[in-house]
Amino acid sequence: MRVAFFTDSFHEINGVAHTSRNLDAFARRRNLPFLSVHAGEQTALTRTGNHIELNLKRSFAGIPLDNNMSFDLFFARYWQSVVQALKSFQADVVHITGPSDVGLLGAFAAQRLGIPILASWHTNLHEYVGTRLGSMISWCTPESTRLTLERAAEAKSLDLLCLYYSLAKLLLAPNEELKLMLEQKTKRTCHLMHRGVDREMFNPRRRTRRDDTLVFGFCGRLRPEKNVCLLARIEEILIAEGISNYKFLIVGDGSESDWLRQNMKSVELPGVLRGNQLAEAYANMDVFLFPSWTDTFGNVILESLACGTPCIVTSGGGPKFLIENEVSGIVASTDAKFVGATVSIARNLDARRRLREGALHSKFVQTWDDVFEDLYRAYAECANLALSGRSLTPSPQASL
Repeated sequence: MRVAFFTDSFHEINGVAHTSRNLDAFARRRNLPFLSVHAGEQTALTRTGNHIELNLKRSFAGIPLDNNMSFDLFFARYWQSVVQALKSFQADVVHITGPSDVGLLGAFAAQRLGIPILASWHTNLHEYVGTRLGSMISWCTPESTRLTLERAAEAKSLDLLCLYYSLAKLLLAPNEELKLMLEQKTKRTCHLMHRGVDREMFNPRRRTRRDDTLVFGFCGRLRPEKNVCLLARIEEILIAEGISNYKFLIVGDGSESDWLRQNMKSVELPGVLRGNQLAEAYANMDVFLFPSWTDTFGNVILESLACGTPCIVTSGGGPKFLIENEVSGIVASTDAKFVGATVSIARNLDARRRLREGALHSKFVQTWDDVFEDLYRAYAECANLALSGRSLTPSPQASL
């Protein structure tokens, strides 16, 4: 399969970029025909064997988003370059990851050239729209009005997102809830797409600690939608319960970083970690806390499990599908229960040992090669749908 990949994020630090870079690396290792299109610091086209990389520099005329990302209002200036690259490459499938400036350009170019589109859903952007609108107007709007406007903005954003995803012949979703939602709203077949872990890097042998301090960990963007302020509340309860031999290790960066530093007593904030340093951080945690209600998957959950660190997650979004409750971690249905579960496990060494064993043997930890071999089967299915001139009706059991 000759695949052209247009990703929202590639060089940044987030789950989409992490998956995108691993897919790119998989194609390079296998010497597969692969056109990788993404935003970069400089506009450049490079070829290495069957691999072609097209970096497109964004202009200053952009709408700022998150994590040094923006939406370039004049990205259409690359239209001819992208169309020519697709023609020369002779793509069988165009894979888009979302409605970014890069994704929109890739989708419209694919339509123009009659190339079938496969679209993968990675982020609940509609929820972010609602949350951030609410934070912007909270100072001047009654709570009931704010909530109504949040829900309206979220619903309209979801409709627009599903309209965009309807351009695809085949869809991929990170969890069962999103799979069913996309099938209902787009009338397209949607498969589940898992994520992988580098087992050589992320494993329990990375642990270097020998002390008996109880280390609670988090890794991710320190943003309001990650609900990281709950970590400070957890510390308050730990102190009130007389638990003092603990520490929080919070890996990542974002707008909540300073707040956490100012409002937590025993906390280490090393910023963004990569590679062996990140793997060592996971392995040195005793419990991984992930209080987000909006994540669609949670690569950090898999990396934590691979290092033998059990996880406490919420029942919102995708992380709950990666945890076997009371086996490899705990799934909490409310913030209050999340706090309660954390305090309970802090008091119970036997429970931590049992959950650690479950984490080490989690059935959800797969290699990236396994994940992308399944993805290439989806590419072939997408191309066959285009050749047959039809779209499959959604199957309730469809998955990768």
